[in-house]
Amino acid sequence: QVQLVESGGGLVQPGGSLRLSCAASGRLFSIYTMGWYRQAPGNERELVAAITSGDSTNYADSVKGRFTISRDSAKNTVYLQMNGLKPEDTAVYYCNIYMSRYNYNYWGQGTQVTVSS
Repeated sequence: QVQLVESGGGLVQPGGSLRLSCAASGRLFSIYTMGWYRQAPGNERELVAAITSGDSTNYADSVKGRFTISRDSAKNTVYLQMNGLKPEDTAVYYCNIYMSRYNYNYWGQGTQVTVSS
């Protein structure tokens, strides 16, 4: 009943910037956390950044100071501004909604981010 649509991925050079967007639609009745995960080939999916309905944020150490997560609650949309991109940021980025009320996760389809010269 909940769908996430991601956009903004692409190819950028090291040091470049990219902005990801994720719009959620459907039946959203609970307080939920929105976040971004990423997965590179051969690696586990890892949390990049998350933001609660109260706008508390959490970042992976590897992206602190470079990435910024934000949300527009009225639009049920979460953004990830990525600056100072590094080759190790290359991965498929997945939007996530976690509804603690139901202990349930919803996932976007993933968007490829490639950082290469």
